[in-house]
Amino acid sequence: MILGYSNLAVNLFIAGISLGPEKALMPEFVPMDIANAKSFLAQHHYGVLATRRKDGNPQMSPITPGLDDDARVIISSRETAFKVKNLRRDPHASLCVFTAGFHGGGWVQINGVVEVISLPEAKAWLVHLQRQVYGEHKSWSEFYQRMERERRLIIRISIESVGPLRRG
Repeated sequence: MILGYSNLAVNLFIAGISLGPEKALMPEFVPMDIANAKSFLAQHHYGVLATRRKDGNPQMSPITPGLDDDARVIISSRETAFKVKNLRRDPHASLCVFTAGFHGGGWVQINGVVEVISLPEAKAWLVHLQRQVYGEHKSWSEFYQRMERERRLIIRISIESVGPLRRG
């Protein structure tokens, strides 16, 4: 893929065939809904989480999201992370999830209310996220020790709204 354009668009360009920039470079727009957002998130695990600092400015963090059994977003973090401090103060977040290729593969914005789940309650969800995103761990005893040492927790987002709803 070149500059995020589809292989079809690149091949047509190389062959000297033009569909016009709006057809070759931009896929058909379909407004996002919650069901499609959950489906997208089940397959794509690259994202940026936005929380609010005490002064109201945004604080953004690259994250690896997954879904729990009730199709809520789950993210692993540490007790000491600024995003966690922000979310304990103001439990609202926005998340932009995109494909590994970033450009051209789609994206979704998710907005919702957050619950922060600390250890030991977070342990099962940390395992769930590991399996969903990365597969089986080579040593679960090492995994559990690392989760304890790093004071890992789960950020769980109940999806209240999604986007994009229209192309600008």
